[in-house]
Amino acid sequence: MEQLNHKQTWDLEVIFPGGSKSTEFRTYLQTVEHEMNKLDSNVLQFDTKATTENMEALLHVCEQLERTMKMMREAFAFISCLHAQDTNDKHVQSLLGERSQLNAKFSGIQSKLKQKLGEITESDWNIFERYASLQEIKFVLQEYREQAQKMLPVEQEAIINDLAKDGYHAWGQMYDVIVGKMEVALEEENGVHHYSIGQATNKLTHPERNFRKHVFTKLSEAWKSQAELFSQTLNHLAGFRLEMYKHRGWNDVLMEPLMINRMKQETLQAMWSTITEHKDHFVRYLNKKAELLGVDKLGIYDVTAPVSKTVQTYTYNEGAHFIVEQFRKFSPQMADFAEMAFEKRWIEAEDRPGKRPGGFCTSFPYSEQTRIFMTYSGTASNIATLAHELGHAYHQYVMNDVNGLNQRYAMNVAETASTFAEMIVAEASLQQASSLEDKQALLEDKIQRSVAFFMNIHARFLFETRFYEERKRGVVSTERLNHIMVEAQKEAYCDTLSEYDPTFWASKLHFHITGVPFYNFPYTFGYLFSNGLYAKAKRGERSFEDAYISLLRDTGRMTVEELAMKHLGVDLSQTAFWEEAIQECIKDVNEYMALV
Repeated sequence: MEQLNHKQTWDLEVIFPGGSKSTEFRTYLQTVEHEMNKLDSNVLQFDTKATTENMEALLHVCEQLERTMKMMREAFAFISCLHAQDTNDKHVQSLLGERSQLNAKFSGIQSKLKQKLGEITESDWNIFERYASLQEIKFVLQEYREQAQKMLPVEQEAIINDLAKDGYHAWGQMYDVIVGKMEVALEEENGVHHYSIGQATNKLTHPERNFRKHVFTKLSEAWKSQAELFSQTLNHLAGFRLEMYKHRGWNDVLMEPLMINRMKQETLQAMWSTITEHKDHFVRYLNKKAELLGVDKLGIYDVTAPVSKTVQTYTYNEGAHFIVEQFRKFSPQMADFAEMAFEKRWIEAEDRPGKRPGGFCTSFPYSEQTRIFMTYSGTASNIATLAHELGHAYHQYVMNDVNGLNQRYAMNVAETASTFAEMIVAEASLQQASSLEDKQALLEDKIQRSVAFFMNIHARFLFETRFYEERKRGVVSTERLNHIMVEAQKEAYCDTLSEYDPTFWASKLHFHITGVPFYNFPYTFGYLFSNGLYAKAKRGERSFEDAYISLLRDTGRMTVEELAMKHLGVDLSQTAFWEEAIQECIKDVNEYMALV
Protein backbone atom coordinates (compact mmCIF):
# COMPACT_ATOMS: atom_id res chain seq x y z
CA MET A 1 0.00 0.00 0.00
CA GLU A 2 1.50 3.33 -1.05
CA GLN A 3 1.39 6.10 1.53
CA LEU A 4 -1.36 7.97 -0.23
CA ASN A 5 -2.86 11.16 1.10
CA HIS A 6 -5.99 9.68 2.65
CA LYS A 7 -8.79 12.05 3.57
CA GLN A 8 -9.71 12.02 7.25
CA THR A 9 -13.42 12.59 6.65
CA TRP A 10 -15.79 9.82 5.67
CA ASP A 11 -18.04 9.68 2.65
CA LEU A 12 -21.72 9.32 3.55
CA GLU A 13 -22.95 10.73 0.24
CA VAL A 14 -22.53 7.36 -1.52
CA ILE A 15 -25.07 5.87 0.89
CA PHE A 16 -27.67 8.66 1.03
CA PRO A 17 -26.81 11.99 -0.66
CA GLY A 18 -27.79 15.19 1.12
CA GLY A 19 -26.84 14.51 4.73
CA SER A 20 -29.51 15.10 7.36
CA LYS A 21 -31.73 16.80 4.74
CA SER A 22 -31.50 13.92 2.26
CA THR A 23 -34.76 13.41 0.34
CA GLU A 24 -33.54 9.97 -0.72
CA PHE A 25 -33.13 8.99 2.92
CA ARG A 26 -36.58 10.37 3.73
CA THR A 27 -38.06 8.07 1.06
CA TYR A 28 -35.99 5.17 2.39
CA LEU A 29 -37.39 5.64 5.92
CA GLN A 30 -40.91 5.46 4.50
CA THR A 31 -39.97 2.21 2.72
CA VAL A 32 -38.60 0.79 5.99
CA GLU A 33 -41.88 1.55 7.73
CA HIS A 34 -43.85 -0.01 4.86
CA GLU A 35 -41.75 -3.19 5.13
CA MET A 36 -42.37 -3.25 8.87
CA ASN A 37 -46.12 -3.06 8.33
CA LYS A 38 -46.00 -6.02 5.92
CA LEU A 39 -43.87 -7.99 8.36
CA ASP A 40 -46.24 -7.20 11.23
CA SER A 41 -49.23 -8.42 9.22
CA ASN A 42 -47.53 -11.70 8.29
CA VAL A 43 -46.37 -12.36 11.86
CA LEU A 44 -49.95 -11.95 13.11
CA GLN A 45 -51.25 -14.35 10.44
CA PHE A 46 -48.63 -17.03 11.17
CA ASP A 47 -50.20 -20.27 12.50
CA THR A 48 -48.08 -22.22 14.99
CA LYS A 49 -49.26 -25.74 14.08
CA ALA A 50 -46.56 -27.89 12.46
CA THR A 51 -47.83 -28.17 8.89
CA THR A 52 -45.82 -27.81 5.68
CA GLU A 53 -47.81 -24.68 4.83
CA ASN A 54 -47.03 -23.11 8.21
CA MET A 55 -43.35 -24.00 7.98
CA GLU A 56 -43.23 -22.26 4.59
CA ALA A 57 -45.04 -19.30 6.16
CA LEU A 58 -42.44 -19.12 8.96
CA LEU A 59 -39.65 -19.22 6.40
CA HIS A 60 -41.31 -16.34 4.52
CA VAL A 61 -41.67 -14.35 7.77
CA CYS A 62 -37.98 -14.93 8.57
CA GLU A 63 -36.94 -13.77 5.10
CA GLN A 64 -39.04 -10.63 5.59
CA LEU A 65 -37.56 -10.17 9.05
CA GLU A 66 -34.04 -10.43 7.65
CA ARG A 67 -34.75 -7.89 4.91
CA THR A 68 -36.47 -5.45 7.27
CA MET A 69 -33.72 -5.81 9.86
CA LYS A 70 -31.04 -5.04 7.28
CA MET A 71 -32.93 -2.00 6.01
CA MET A 72 -33.49 -0.75 9.53
CA ARG A 73 -29.83 -1.19 10.49
CA GLU A 74 -28.85 0.72 7.34
CA ALA A 75 -31.09 3.64 8.32
CA PHE A 76 -30.02 3.65 11.96
CA ALA A 77 -26.33 3.54 11.05
CA PHE A 78 -26.76 6.57 8.79
CA ILE A 79 -28.47 8.54 11.57
CA SER A 80 -25.75 7.55 14.06
CA CYS A 81 -23.04 8.75 11.67
CA LEU A 82 -24.79 12.07 11.04
CA HIS A 83 -25.16 12.65 14.78
CA ALA A 84 -21.56 11.69 15.58
CA GLN A 85 -19.97 13.93 12.94
CA ASP A 86 -21.87 17.04 14.08
CA THR A 87 -23.69 16.97 17.40
CA ASN A 88 -25.06 20.46 16.67
CA ASP A 89 -26.94 19.39 13.52
CA LYS A 90 -30.53 20.24 14.49
CA HIS A 91 -32.03 18.19 11.67
CA VAL A 92 -30.47 15.06 13.17
CA GLN A 93 -32.44 15.53 16.39
CA SER A 94 -35.73 14.84 14.60
CA LEU A 95 -34.14 11.83 12.88
CA LEU A 96 -33.11 10.48 16.28
CA GLY A 97 -36.72 10.75 17.36
CA GLU A 98 -37.88 8.86 14.26
CA ARG A 99 -35.23 6.23 14.91
CA SER A 100 -36.63 5.66 18.39
CA GLN A 101 -40.15 5.29 17.00
CA LEU A 102 -39.09 2.82 14.31
CA ASN A 103 -37.01 0.87 16.80
CA ALA A 104 -39.95 0.63 19.19
CA LYS A 105 -42.20 -0.55 16.38
CA PHE A 106 -39.71 -3.16 15.22
CA SER A 107 -39.12 -4.38 18.78
CA GLY A 108 -42.87 -4.82 19.10
CA ILE A 109 -43.02 -6.92 15.93
CA GLN A 110 -40.08 -9.02 17.14
CA SER A 111 -41.85 -9.55 20.46
CA LYS A 112 -44.94 -10.81 18.61
CA LEU A 113 -42.84 -13.25 16.59
CA LYS A 114 -41.03 -14.46 19.70
CA GLN A 115 -44.35 -14.93 21.45
CA LYS A 116 -45.69 -16.95 18.51
CA LEU A 117 -42.59 -19.14 18.49
CA GLY A 118 -42.86 -19.57 22.25
CA GLU A 119 -46.43 -20.82 21.85
CA ILE A 120 -45.39 -23.71 19.59
CA THR A 121 -45.62 -26.98 21.51
CA GLU A 122 -42.41 -28.94 22.05
CA SER A 123 -43.58 -31.76 19.78
CA ASP A 124 -44.52 -29.33 17.00
CA TRP A 125 -41.26 -27.42 17.45
CA ASN A 126 -39.29 -30.64 16.92
CA ILE A 127 -40.95 -30.84 13.51
CA PHE A 128 -40.38 -27.14 12.73
CA GLU A 129 -36.67 -27.22 13.56
CA ARG A 130 -36.09 -30.26 11.33
CA TYR A 131 -37.51 -28.39 8.33
CA ALA A 132 -34.57 -28.13 5.92
CA SER A 133 -35.09 -24.50 4.90
CA LEU A 134 -35.03 -23.35 8.55
CA GLN A 135 -31.80 -25.17 9.49
CA GLU A 136 -29.59 -22.17 8.79
CA ILE A 137 -31.38 -19.99 11.36
CA LYS A 138 -32.37 -22.69 13.86
CA PHE A 139 -30.18 -21.23 16.63
CA VAL A 140 -31.77 -17.77 16.37
CA LEU A 141 -35.31 -19.18 16.29
CA GLN A 142 -34.62 -21.34 19.35
CA GLU A 143 -33.19 -18.28 21.08
CA TYR A 144 -36.37 -16.34 20.27
CA ARG A 145 -38.45 -19.15 21.81
CA GLU A 146 -36.39 -19.08 25.01
CA GLN A 147 -36.59 -15.29 25.23
CA ALA A 148 -40.39 -15.42 24.83
CA GLN A 149 -40.62 -17.58 27.93
CA LYS A 150 -38.85 -14.86 29.93
CA MET A 151 -40.93 -11.95 28.64
CA LEU A 152 -44.35 -10.52 29.46
CA PRO A 153 -47.36 -11.20 27.21
CA VAL A 154 -46.91 -9.52 23.85
CA GLU A 155 -49.48 -6.77 24.58
CA GLN A 156 -47.57 -5.70 27.69
CA GLU A 157 -44.22 -5.84 25.89
CA ALA A 158 -45.75 -3.59 23.21
CA ILE A 159 -46.69 -1.04 25.88
CA ILE A 160 -43.12 -1.14 27.23
CA ASN A 161 -41.72 -0.52 23.74
CA ASP A 162 -44.09 2.41 23.20
CA LEU A 163 -43.29 3.99 26.56
CA ALA A 164 -39.55 3.41 26.06
CA LYS A 165 -39.35 5.97 23.25
CA ASP A 166 -39.78 8.95 25.58
CA GLY A 167 -39.44 7.29 28.98
CA TYR A 168 -36.19 5.39 28.41
CA HIS A 169 -34.22 5.99 25.21
CA ALA A 170 -34.89 9.74 25.35
CA TRP A 171 -32.74 9.97 28.48
CA GLY A 172 -29.78 8.56 26.57
CA GLN A 173 -30.44 11.03 23.76
CA MET A 174 -30.57 13.90 26.24
CA TYR A 175 -27.16 12.85 27.56
CA ASP A 176 -25.72 12.99 24.02
CA VAL A 177 -27.18 16.46 23.42
CA ILE A 178 -25.73 17.87 26.65
CA VAL A 179 -22.28 16.37 26.03
CA GLY A 180 -22.28 17.66 22.46
CA LYS A 181 -22.67 21.24 23.69
CA MET A 182 -19.96 21.01 26.37
CA GLU A 183 -16.61 22.73 25.90
CA VAL A 184 -13.38 22.78 27.88
CA ALA A 185 -11.01 25.77 28.00
CA LEU A 186 -7.37 24.70 28.37
CA GLU A 187 -4.42 26.96 29.11
CA GLU A 188 -1.60 26.09 26.72
CA GLU A 189 1.73 27.67 25.86
CA ASN A 190 0.23 29.86 23.15
CA GLY A 191 -2.85 30.89 25.11
CA VAL A 192 -6.28 29.56 26.06
CA HIS A 193 -7.98 27.21 23.60
CA HIS A 194 -11.49 25.79 23.62
CA TYR A 195 -12.02 22.12 22.90
CA SER A 196 -14.87 19.66 22.63
CA ILE A 197 -15.02 16.94 25.27
CA GLY A 198 -13.54 14.41 22.84
CA GLN A 199 -10.65 16.68 21.88
CA ALA A 200 -9.84 17.54 25.50
CA THR A 201 -9.99 13.89 26.58
CA ASN A 202 -7.37 13.03 23.94
CA LYS A 203 -4.97 15.35 25.78
CA LEU A 204 -5.01 13.19 28.93
CA THR A 205 -2.13 11.22 27.40
CA HIS A 206 0.09 14.33 27.26
CA PRO A 207 3.66 13.58 28.43
CA GLU A 208 3.81 16.60 30.80
CA ARG A 209 2.22 15.68 34.13
CA ASN A 210 1.30 19.24 35.13
CA PHE A 211 -0.56 19.80 31.87
CA ARG A 212 -2.21 16.40 32.20
CA LYS A 213 -3.45 17.31 35.66
CA HIS A 214 -4.68 20.65 34.31
CA VAL A 215 -6.67 18.83 31.59
CA PHE A 216 -8.10 16.40 34.15
CA THR A 217 -9.07 19.26 36.47
CA LYS A 218 -10.80 21.20 33.70
CA LEU A 219 -12.61 18.11 32.46
CA SER A 220 -13.70 17.32 36.02
CA GLU A 221 -15.02 20.86 36.43
CA ALA A 222 -16.98 20.50 33.19
CA TRP A 223 -18.55 17.21 34.28
CA LYS A 224 -19.30 18.54 37.77
CA SER A 225 -21.07 21.55 36.25
CA GLN A 226 -23.53 19.19 34.54
CA ALA A 227 -23.52 16.43 37.17
CA GLU A 228 -27.06 17.12 38.43
CA LEU A 229 -28.42 16.78 34.90
CA PHE A 230 -26.47 13.58 34.26
CA SER A 231 -27.64 12.24 37.61
CA GLN A 232 -31.19 12.69 36.34
CA THR A 233 -30.52 10.95 33.00
CA LEU A 234 -28.77 8.01 34.68
CA ASN A 235 -31.31 7.59 37.49
CA HIS A 236 -34.29 7.75 35.15
CA LEU A 237 -33.01 5.36 32.51
CA ALA A 238 -31.94 2.95 35.26
CA GLY A 239 -35.31 3.35 36.97
CA PHE A 240 -37.14 2.49 33.76
CA ARG A 241 -34.89 -0.53 33.21
CA LEU A 242 -35.43 -1.83 36.76
CA GLU A 243 -39.19 -1.34 36.56
CA MET A 244 -39.24 -3.28 33.30
CA TYR A 245 -37.21 -6.08 34.91
CA LYS A 246 -39.55 -6.17 37.91
CA HIS A 247 -42.62 -6.63 35.73
CA ARG A 248 -40.88 -9.41 33.81
CA GLY A 249 -39.94 -11.11 37.06
CA TRP A 250 -36.20 -10.63 36.54
CA ASN A 251 -34.44 -10.19 39.88
CA ASP A 252 -30.86 -10.17 38.63
CA VAL A 253 -29.72 -7.05 36.72
CA LEU A 254 -27.14 -9.20 34.92
CA MET A 255 -29.80 -11.38 33.35
CA GLU A 256 -30.33 -9.14 30.31
CA PRO A 257 -26.64 -8.37 29.57
CA LEU A 258 -25.73 -12.05 29.87
CA MET A 259 -28.64 -12.97 27.60
CA ILE A 260 -27.59 -10.32 25.06
CA ASN A 261 -24.01 -11.61 25.15
CA ARG A 262 -25.10 -15.27 24.89
CA MET A 263 -22.96 -16.00 27.90
CA LYS A 264 -23.29 -17.96 31.15
CA GLN A 265 -22.93 -16.43 34.61
CA GLU A 266 -20.28 -19.10 35.34
CA THR A 267 -18.17 -17.82 32.44
CA LEU A 268 -18.35 -14.24 33.71
CA GLN A 269 -17.41 -15.35 37.23
CA ALA A 270 -14.50 -17.48 35.98
CA MET A 271 -13.16 -14.50 34.01
CA TRP A 272 -13.37 -11.94 36.83
CA SER A 273 -12.04 -14.31 39.50
CA THR A 274 -8.98 -15.08 37.35
CA ILE A 275 -8.34 -11.38 36.77
CA THR A 276 -8.73 -10.52 40.46
CA GLU A 277 -6.31 -13.27 41.43
CA HIS A 278 -3.59 -11.85 39.17
CA LYS A 279 -4.03 -8.10 39.71
CA ASP A 280 -0.89 -7.96 41.87
CA HIS A 281 1.23 -8.10 38.69
CA PHE A 282 -0.44 -4.97 37.35
CA VAL A 283 -0.22 -3.23 40.72
CA ARG A 284 3.53 -3.88 40.53
CA TYR A 285 3.57 -2.16 37.14
CA LEU A 286 1.58 0.85 38.40
CA ASN A 287 3.90 1.28 41.39
CA LYS A 288 6.94 1.13 39.10
CA LYS A 289 5.33 3.70 36.83
CA ALA A 290 4.80 6.03 39.80
CA GLU A 291 8.47 5.65 40.66
CA LEU A 292 9.52 6.45 37.09
CA LEU A 293 7.29 9.54 37.08
CA GLY A 294 8.79 10.67 40.39
CA VAL A 295 5.60 10.49 42.46
CA ASP A 296 4.60 8.36 45.45
CA LYS A 297 1.37 7.21 43.81
CA LEU A 298 -0.19 7.72 40.41
CA GLY A 299 -3.23 9.91 39.95
CA ILE A 300 -5.92 8.38 37.76
CA TYR A 301 -4.88 10.84 35.01
CA ASP A 302 -1.40 9.22 35.03
CA VAL A 303 -2.55 5.67 34.36
CA THR A 304 -2.78 5.98 30.56
CA ALA A 305 -0.03 8.59 30.21
CA PRO A 306 3.41 7.71 28.80
CA VAL A 307 6.46 7.57 31.06
CA SER A 308 8.67 8.96 28.31
CA LYS A 309 8.31 12.69 27.66
CA THR A 310 9.41 12.31 24.06
CA VAL A 311 6.27 10.82 22.60
CA GLN A 312 6.37 10.02 18.91
CA THR A 313 3.42 11.11 16.82
CA TYR A 314 2.33 9.76 13.46
CA THR A 315 0.44 11.34 10.60
CA TYR A 316 -2.84 9.75 9.63
CA ASN A 317 -1.25 8.39 6.45
CA GLU A 318 1.64 6.86 8.40
CA GLY A 319 -0.81 5.23 10.78
CA ALA A 320 -2.90 3.87 7.89
CA HIS A 321 0.16 2.49 6.10
CA PHE A 322 1.48 0.81 9.26
CA ILE A 323 -1.85 -0.87 10.05
CA VAL A 324 -2.25 -2.28 6.54
CA GLU A 325 1.37 -3.43 6.51
CA GLN A 326 0.97 -5.36 9.78
CA PHE A 327 -2.41 -6.81 8.85
CA ARG A 328 -0.85 -8.17 5.64
CA LYS A 329 1.74 -10.22 7.57
CA PHE A 330 -1.07 -12.04 9.36
CA SER A 331 -3.97 -11.93 6.92
CA PRO A 332 -3.81 -10.66 3.32
CA GLN A 333 -7.62 -10.54 3.25
CA MET A 334 -7.75 -8.30 6.32
CA ALA A 335 -5.07 -6.04 4.83
CA ASP A 336 -6.92 -5.74 1.52
CA PHE A 337 -10.08 -4.86 3.40
CA ALA A 338 -8.35 -2.17 5.49
CA GLU A 339 -6.77 -0.70 2.36
CA MET A 340 -10.21 -0.50 0.75
CA ALA A 341 -11.67 1.20 3.85
CA PHE A 342 -9.03 3.95 3.70
CA GLU A 343 -9.30 4.43 -0.06
CA LYS A 344 -13.10 4.50 -0.14
CA ARG A 345 -13.26 6.92 2.80
CA TRP A 346 -15.10 4.70 5.24
CA ILE A 347 -13.32 6.43 8.15
CA GLU A 348 -14.07 9.73 9.94
CA ALA A 349 -10.93 10.67 11.89
CA GLU A 350 -10.57 14.46 11.58
CA ASP A 351 -9.67 16.30 14.78
CA ARG A 352 -12.25 19.10 14.95
CA PRO A 353 -14.83 20.53 17.36
CA GLY A 354 -18.48 19.51 17.23
CA LYS A 355 -17.88 15.77 17.00
CA ARG A 356 -19.11 13.39 19.69
CA PRO A 357 -16.36 11.87 21.87
CA GLY A 358 -15.12 8.30 21.56
CA GLY A 359 -14.98 5.92 18.64
CA PHE A 360 -17.21 3.32 17.03
CA CYS A 361 -17.75 1.18 13.96
CA THR A 362 -21.21 0.82 12.43
CA SER A 363 -22.46 -1.38 9.61
CA PHE A 364 -24.59 -0.66 6.55
CA PRO A 365 -25.68 -4.24 5.78
CA TYR A 366 -27.76 -3.35 2.72
CA SER A 367 -24.90 -1.44 1.12
CA GLU A 368 -22.39 -3.99 2.48
CA GLN A 369 -20.27 -1.14 3.81
CA THR A 370 -19.09 0.01 7.23
CA ARG A 371 -18.12 3.36 8.72
CA ILE A 372 -15.55 4.04 11.43
CA PHE A 373 -15.69 7.08 13.69
CA MET A 374 -12.88 8.45 15.88
CA THR A 375 -10.79 11.56 16.48
CA TYR A 376 -7.19 11.07 15.32
CA SER A 377 -4.50 13.22 16.94
CA GLY A 378 -1.41 11.22 15.98
CA THR A 379 -0.65 9.12 19.06
CA ALA A 380 0.23 5.43 19.16
CA SER A 381 -3.01 4.99 21.07
CA ASN A 382 -4.92 6.50 18.13
CA ILE A 383 -3.34 3.97 15.79
CA ALA A 384 -4.41 1.20 18.17
CA THR A 385 -7.97 2.59 18.22
CA LEU A 386 -8.03 2.75 14.42
CA ALA A 387 -6.84 -0.86 14.18
CA HIS A 388 -9.46 -1.82 16.79
CA GLU A 389 -12.31 -0.30 14.78
CA LEU A 390 -11.01 -1.83 11.55
CA GLY A 391 -11.18 -5.19 13.33
CA HIS A 392 -14.89 -4.56 13.95
CA ALA A 393 -15.37 -3.58 10.31
CA TYR A 394 -13.58 -6.68 9.03
CA HIS A 395 -15.78 -8.87 11.25
CA GLN A 396 -18.88 -7.52 9.50
CA TYR A 397 -17.21 -7.73 6.09
CA VAL A 398 -16.60 -11.50 6.33
CA MET A 399 -20.24 -11.94 7.38
CA ASN A 400 -21.82 -9.98 4.53
CA ASP A 401 -23.03 -13.14 2.79
CA VAL A 402 -24.26 -14.78 6.02
CA ASN A 403 -28.02 -14.79 6.64
CA GLY A 404 -28.94 -11.45 8.21
CA LEU A 405 -30.46 -13.11 11.28
CA ASN A 406 -27.09 -14.77 11.92
CA GLN A 407 -25.23 -11.48 11.61
CA ARG A 408 -26.48 -10.23 14.98
CA TYR A 409 -23.45 -11.27 17.00
CA ALA A 410 -23.03 -10.22 20.61
CA MET A 411 -20.78 -7.44 21.86
CA ASN A 412 -18.31 -9.75 23.62
CA VAL A 413 -17.40 -11.59 20.40
CA ALA A 414 -17.48 -8.30 18.49
CA GLU A 415 -14.83 -7.02 20.90
CA THR A 416 -12.81 -10.18 20.25
CA ALA A 417 -12.45 -9.33 16.55
CA SER A 418 -11.55 -5.70 17.21
CA THR A 419 -9.07 -6.43 20.00
CA PHE A 420 -7.45 -9.14 17.89
CA ALA A 421 -6.77 -6.59 15.14
CA GLU A 422 -5.42 -4.15 17.71
CA MET A 423 -3.14 -6.88 19.07
CA ILE A 424 -1.64 -7.59 15.65
CA VAL A 425 -0.57 -3.95 15.33
CA ALA A 426 0.68 -3.67 18.94
CA GLU A 427 2.80 -6.82 18.64
CA ALA A 428 4.24 -5.69 15.30
CA SER A 429 5.15 -2.28 16.73
CA LEU A 430 6.98 -3.98 19.59
CA GLN A 431 8.93 -6.29 17.30
CA GLN A 432 10.03 -3.39 15.11
CA ALA A 433 11.17 -1.16 18.00
CA SER A 434 14.52 0.37 17.04
CA SER A 435 15.68 1.40 20.52
CA LEU A 436 15.33 0.37 24.16
CA GLU A 437 13.25 3.48 24.86
CA ASP A 438 10.88 2.66 21.99
CA LYS A 439 10.52 -0.91 23.21
CA GLN A 440 9.73 0.29 26.75
CA ALA A 441 7.14 2.75 25.44
CA LEU A 442 5.44 0.14 23.25
CA LEU A 443 5.45 -2.49 26.01
CA GLU A 444 3.93 0.08 28.32
CA ASP A 445 1.23 0.79 25.77
CA LYS A 446 0.36 -2.93 25.69
CA ILE A 447 0.30 -3.16 29.49
CA GLN A 448 -1.90 -0.08 29.69
CA ARG A 449 -4.49 -1.95 27.64
CA SER A 450 -4.37 -4.79 30.17
CA VAL A 451 -4.78 -2.28 33.00
CA ALA A 452 -7.75 -0.75 31.16
CA PHE A 453 -9.51 -4.10 30.70
CA PHE A 454 -8.64 -5.56 34.10
CA MET A 455 -8.98 -2.44 36.26
CA ASN A 456 -10.81 0.40 34.50
CA ILE A 457 -13.47 -1.91 33.05
CA HIS A 458 -13.70 -3.78 36.35
CA ALA A 459 -14.38 -0.45 38.10
CA ARG A 460 -17.22 0.22 35.65
CA PHE A 461 -18.65 -3.25 36.26
CA LEU A 462 -18.45 -2.86 40.05
CA PHE A 463 -20.00 0.62 39.90
CA GLU A 464 -22.87 -0.49 37.72
CA THR A 465 -23.75 -3.57 39.81
CA ARG A 466 -23.73 -1.50 43.02
CA PHE A 467 -25.55 1.47 41.52
CA TYR A 468 -28.40 -0.74 40.30
CA GLU A 469 -28.75 -2.39 43.69
CA GLU A 470 -29.07 1.05 45.33
CA ARG A 471 -31.37 2.33 42.58
CA LYS A 472 -33.83 -0.45 43.46
CA ARG A 473 -34.38 1.41 46.75
CA GLY A 474 -34.82 4.84 45.19
CA VAL A 475 -33.07 7.70 43.38
CA VAL A 476 -29.31 7.80 43.97
CA SER A 477 -27.99 11.32 44.64
CA THR A 478 -25.08 12.90 42.76
CA GLU A 479 -22.95 12.75 45.91
CA ARG A 480 -23.74 9.08 46.36
CA LEU A 481 -22.95 8.34 42.70
CA ASN A 482 -19.57 9.99 43.19
CA HIS A 483 -18.95 7.88 46.31
CA ILE A 484 -19.93 4.57 44.65
CA MET A 485 -17.70 5.44 41.70
CA VAL A 486 -14.63 6.17 43.82
CA GLU A 487 -15.14 3.03 45.93
CA ALA A 488 -15.39 0.94 42.76
CA GLN A 489 -12.21 2.52 41.39
CA LYS A 490 -10.34 1.93 44.65
CA GLU A 491 -11.28 -1.75 44.63
CA ALA A 492 -10.58 -2.24 40.93
CA TYR A 493 -7.17 -0.52 41.13
CA CYS A 494 -6.35 -2.23 44.46
CA ASP A 495 -6.13 1.21 46.13
CA THR A 496 -2.87 2.02 44.34
CA LEU A 497 -3.82 5.53 43.15
CA SER A 498 -3.56 8.85 44.97
CA GLU A 499 -6.46 10.46 43.13
CA TYR A 500 -9.61 9.02 41.57
CA ASP A 501 -12.33 10.27 39.22
CA PRO A 502 -15.62 10.73 41.12
CA THR A 503 -17.59 11.92 38.08
CA PHE A 504 -16.51 9.07 35.82
CA TRP A 505 -20.12 7.83 35.97
CA ALA A 506 -21.08 11.06 34.17
CA SER A 507 -18.20 11.22 31.68
CA LYS A 508 -18.41 7.61 30.53
CA LEU A 509 -20.98 7.42 27.73
CA HIS A 510 -21.45 3.68 28.19
CA PHE A 511 -23.37 4.10 31.45
CA HIS A 512 -25.96 6.16 29.56
CA ILE A 513 -26.53 3.82 26.60
CA THR A 514 -30.03 2.36 26.77
CA GLY A 515 -29.68 -0.24 24.03
CA VAL A 516 -27.05 -2.31 25.83
CA PRO A 517 -26.92 -2.57 29.65
CA PHE A 518 -23.55 -3.27 31.31
CA TYR A 519 -21.53 -2.00 28.39
CA ASN A 520 -18.31 -3.06 30.11
CA PHE A 521 -17.48 -6.73 30.78
CA PRO A 522 -17.80 -7.73 27.09
CA TYR A 523 -14.69 -5.61 26.42
CA THR A 524 -12.67 -7.62 28.94
CA PHE A 525 -14.05 -10.87 27.57
CA GLY A 526 -13.04 -9.85 24.05
CA TYR A 527 -9.56 -8.83 25.19
CA LEU A 528 -8.77 -12.11 26.92
CA PHE A 529 -10.50 -14.27 24.32
CA SER A 530 -8.49 -12.57 21.57
CA ASN A 531 -5.31 -13.24 23.57
CA GLY A 532 -6.11 -16.94 23.30
CA LEU A 533 -6.74 -16.58 19.57
CA TYR A 534 -3.54 -14.62 19.04
CA ALA A 535 -1.50 -17.27 20.85
CA LYS A 536 -2.91 -19.79 18.37
CA ALA A 537 -2.05 -17.53 15.43
CA LYS A 538 1.53 -17.10 16.66
CA ARG A 539 2.02 -20.86 16.65
CA GLY A 540 2.17 -20.48 12.88
CA GLU A 541 -0.64 -22.76 11.80
CA ARG A 542 -0.83 -22.21 8.05
CA SER A 543 -4.59 -22.35 7.87
CA PHE A 544 -5.19 -19.92 10.72
CA GLU A 545 -6.53 -17.13 8.49
CA ASP A 546 -9.29 -19.42 7.21
CA ALA A 547 -9.91 -20.78 10.72
CA TYR A 548 -10.23 -17.21 12.05
CA ILE A 549 -12.73 -16.26 9.35
CA SER A 550 -14.69 -19.43 10.11
CA LEU A 551 -14.85 -18.46 13.79
CA LEU A 552 -16.03 -14.93 12.95
CA ARG A 553 -18.76 -16.27 10.68
CA ASP A 554 -20.05 -18.46 13.52
CA THR A 555 -20.30 -15.64 16.08
CA GLY A 556 -23.97 -14.92 15.38
CA ARG A 557 -25.25 -18.48 15.52
CA MET A 558 -24.02 -19.98 18.80
CA THR A 559 -23.29 -19.10 22.41
CA VAL A 560 -19.78 -17.97 23.33
CA GLU A 561 -19.26 -21.22 25.21
CA GLU A 562 -20.21 -23.22 22.10
CA LEU A 563 -18.01 -20.99 19.92
CA ALA A 564 -14.97 -21.53 22.16
CA MET A 565 -15.52 -25.28 22.37
CA LYS A 566 -15.97 -25.66 18.60
CA HIS A 567 -13.05 -23.49 17.47
CA LEU A 568 -10.59 -23.65 20.39
CA GLY A 569 -11.64 -26.78 22.27
CA VAL A 570 -11.90 -24.94 25.60
CA ASP A 571 -14.51 -24.62 28.36
CA LEU A 572 -14.99 -20.92 29.16
CA SER A 573 -16.88 -21.61 32.39
CA GLN A 574 -13.66 -23.00 33.90
CA THR A 575 -10.69 -20.83 34.89
CA ALA A 576 -8.08 -22.81 32.89
CA PHE A 577 -8.62 -20.88 29.63
CA TRP A 578 -8.63 -17.50 31.39
CA GLU A 579 -5.46 -18.45 33.31
CA GLU A 580 -3.66 -19.25 30.06
CA ALA A 581 -4.90 -16.06 28.39
CA ILE A 582 -3.89 -13.73 31.24
CA GLN A 583 -0.39 -15.22 31.35
CA GLU A 584 0.25 -13.56 27.98
CA CYS A 585 -0.47 -10.21 29.63
CA ILE A 586 1.65 -10.98 32.69
CA LYS A 587 4.59 -11.76 30.37
CA ASP A 588 4.42 -8.17 29.14
CA VAL A 589 4.67 -6.86 32.71
CA ASN A 590 7.63 -9.10 33.51
CA GLU A 591 9.43 -8.05 30.33
CA TYR A 592 8.78 -4.38 31.04
CA MET A 593 10.00 -4.63 34.64
CA ALA A 594 13.22 -6.25 33.42
CA LEU A 595 13.86 -3.37 31.00
CA VAL A 596 13.30 -0.37 33.30
